[in-house]
Amino acid sequence: MKTKFILLVLLLALGGSFVLSAQTRKTTKRTATAPTSVEANKTRERRTAQTAPTETASEPQIGVPKPESTAVPTTTAETEKPATQSNEPVVETAPEAKPAEKPEPTATSVPQDPFAVLRDQIDAASSAPERIQLRLKLVEEFVNAGKKPEALAELHAITNTDVFDPQGFYNVGNAFARLGETDGAVGAYRKAIEQRKGRYSRAFNNLGVVLLRVGRWDEAYDALLSALKLEAFRYPEASYNLGRLYAARGQSDLAAREWRRVLAQNPDHTAAANALARVGTEGRVVVETVRAASPRSSTERPSKPSGGENANAAVAEKPVSTKTPKSVAPAARSLVLDPTSFGFLQRARDFTEKGNTVEAVDSYKRLLNRQSGYFPPANLEVSFALMNLKRYDEALANLQIVVDRDGARYPISYFHLARLFELKGDLKQAETLFSQAVAAFGSQNAQFLLDVSRVKEKQGDFKGALEAMERYLSLMQQQGTQPSWSGERLTALRQKVGGEPKPE
Repeated sequence: MKTKFILLVLLLALGGSFVLSAQTRKTTKRTATAPTSVEANKTRERRTAQTAPTETASEPQIGVPKPESTAVPTTTAETEKPATQSNEPVVETAPEAKPAEKPEPTATSVPQDPFAVLRDQIDAASSAPERIQLRLKLVEEFVNAGKKPEALAELHAITNTDVFDPQGFYNVGNAFARLGETDGAVGAYRKAIEQRKGRYSRAFNNLGVVLLRVGRWDEAYDALLSALKLEAFRYPEASYNLGRLYAARGQSDLAAREWRRVLAQNPDHTAAANALARVGTEGRVVVETVRAASPRSSTERPSKPSGGENANAAVAEKPVSTKTPKSVAPAARSLVLDPTSFGFLQRARDFTEKGNTVEAVDSYKRLLNRQSGYFPPANLEVSFALMNLKRYDEALANLQIVVDRDGARYPISYFHLARLFELKGDLKQAETLFSQAVAAFGSQNAQFLLDVSRVKEKQGDFKGALEAMERYLSLMQQQGTQPSWSGERLTALRQKVGGEPKPE
């Protein structure tokens, strides 16, 4: 028994020694492998740093310009910039750099000349439209560098290019317009319109805008009306600009008509809403309110306490009056028409817009017959229609009555009557009326001074022609522009003045 106990104690002692030895070996192994793990981590970090991609700076690449914008001239009353194509370059991001060893340092690279780069791209262009787009970018570079003469020279060179690219010439017109070069813009827009065989509404609209800027109102009217016809009179911006033209000419009712048309198509057109609010009642045509019929017969007259006239006498038909009825009482200076006459006026205007001039004249005359021959907006508007039909004597008669009775209220009548007298060869009367137009519109339209200069020159008054021309150029320079032909014109007039015989 004692022997068994001793054996058991020995076995227990040997087992504890074995466990302790095993634990010691495990601890030693962990300690030995720890430095190896740290070294591996450091090695991995070095490898990661070597394989990470490096950031490289590269010059942005200039891509193809954006396509022609569908935008139209801005709609603020103060601004009349035509639609523009964005010429901002498309910046392409450089691809991610591949892992590579750093190159050996080289000599400092010389920055490329942007003008030379574009010239090379222009020479390498494979099509005319692409070439024009790149040349427009070159124009933009010239403008940004303050080289306006070089920019204009490039634009003129593009316009003279014998290629088919109506969109390109449209954008050339926009570039000219931004630089204030009306003649260049007009030429480019007209070339674009011609290449599309007259079916380019946006070019017509922008053409109207730049012509409106310089007071060439008749040409602006034709251009804007053409834009509207092409779009079935659903072109809000062209209507807005036509309204501005009417307002400039003093035809407030027609201006309001256009701005109402804009808002009917686009209720959010803020500029048209503001313009309509500002136009006021001056020259506006309103419809007479029809009062409810009396229960009495229309042929009866109310009896008078004192006996009076025969109660069965018929009431004579009174001519329609243009005076404001008490039941309407609109603001002062507005014009009132009975519903039937107003209908004739609107019908005549609709016929005019659609080109049905003969029908328009008929409707105007029906209206005038109901107004004892005079209703100033109708007399003025029918004269334009008659001029289109080359019925000049009738047009002159209608304009003369407006000038005599309401010339100050409708000063555009001076201009058109002067044109008719010039056509008839009565230059003195034409000069007088053109001068009245100048006095009425002042600096609002310098174009009338050219008319004065022209008729004075025709009469041999070269000094007066030169003075009018110099006044015209002074006003144009105040607006930041000067026609390209002005220098030649001034030189010719000065030579004529110098050649005049001196008074004895």
